[in-house]
Amino acid sequence: MSSDTPPDPYDNPVAFGQRVQIYRTRRGMTREQLAGLLGHHPSWVKKVETGAMRMPRLPEILGIAQALRVRRLNDLVGDLGTAQNTELFLGPGHDQLPAVRAALTAFPAGGDRQAPSQAFLRAALDAAWDARHKAPNHRAVIGALLPGLIRDTQLGVRQAETAAERRNALRLKAETYFLAQFFVAYQPDPALLWRVADRGMNAAQESEDPHAVGVAAWLSAQAHRDSGQYDEADDVVQQALRLLEPRLSDAEVEVRAIVGALRAEAALTAAKRRETGAAWGWWERAERVAEELPDGYFHRVTSFGRPVMGAHGVTVAVELRAGGEAVRQAAGSETVIIPSLPRRARHRIEQARAYQLDGQPDVALATLEQAHAVAPETTRYNGYARAIVLEETASRLPERRQRASRLAVDIGLLAA
Repeated sequence: MSSDTPPDPYDNPVAFGQRVQIYRTRRGMTREQLAGLLGHHPSWVKKVETGAMRMPRLPEILGIAQALRVRRLNDLVGDLGTAQNTELFLGPGHDQLPAVRAALTAFPAGGDRQAPSQAFLRAALDAAWDARHKAPNHRAVIGALLPGLIRDTQLGVRQAETAAERRNALRLKAETYFLAQFFVAYQPDPALLWRVADRGMNAAQESEDPHAVGVAAWLSAQAHRDSGQYDEADDVVQQALRLLEPRLSDAEVEVRAIVGALRAEAALTAAKRRETGAAWGWWERAERVAEELPDGYFHRVTSFGRPVMGAHGVTVAVELRAGGEAVRQAAGSETVIIPSLPRRARHRIEQARAYQLDGQPDVALATLEQAHAVAPETTRYNGYARAIVLEETASRLPERRQRASRLAVDIGLLAA
């Protein structure tokens, strides 16, 4: 083994700080990047890693685990003789994941059968998106559909006879990968997530369809930002906006919506960096696009539209660590109904983050219970929801601790 290879944390018992450094190095993350994700100075990370400070409190440990995508708490803190060997931020792994992974890794699609018509595939994808937004357990629904869609859209590209047919086939293939990225996100296979994102971008670019390229950029930016790669997230968003914004005045509604969604992504990345002016500036630019969309419009991939802008406002304030503003945004968006059940549940989770940040843990738990009632799988796989629940299971107040423990069982953090 190369001397540059990070050691395995299980080779020998190692201190908490050493484990943090090992996992950070394995993810290719600098101290500055980890500090940015945690809202600390790089010197704080250095003190943690070198043992110059005591092991942080549970909320800080959970933040580190989430930033480093550590699957089990014991992997980070070592064996504390407790029952905390829980699955955390990558999700427990869906039953359909092996079948989806097999379809994604089987290349090229083989067989002599005729690919379904493009009209059939278009209808199948429309039905899949509709099911994703309406099903409380949307991963189970789209996980069952994805293997067939992946094979059929790959076959459709191979059998296209004209340039126009090939471009349309590539659009359908890209959209299938977009759907797959929603399934793969927050599950225990980060490499598969990047493979899906990359293939979606490649198919979109080959299709030469501006809307598909914009959606691929939107998804790629999220993957980069969740990994602490803020420069890369910004770069892909700005490249897509340079392509799409000159066409905005006479663009179709879907292209206008993806421009708004990309601007919202720029706002969230700026908020992660604690750049208050830039974050709200991008949010306002996204809101201007939303206000010009038709009444009731809802983008089926990004969920962008007028109703979702309040949800984005909550997230921007939370990422800026502005508790009071986050709660104000949460209250202001309370009456807005987001059409998609998973997106509505995620908005509830962001509201819960706002209340937790503002020192209202009981309201945060109640809001997470609402999120779980709307879309259980969204709550089960969301790292922020899991972190809040796990933190409150250690509350000093018995009623809050019991409430958090019940929710921890519901979302699969603790055994029943």
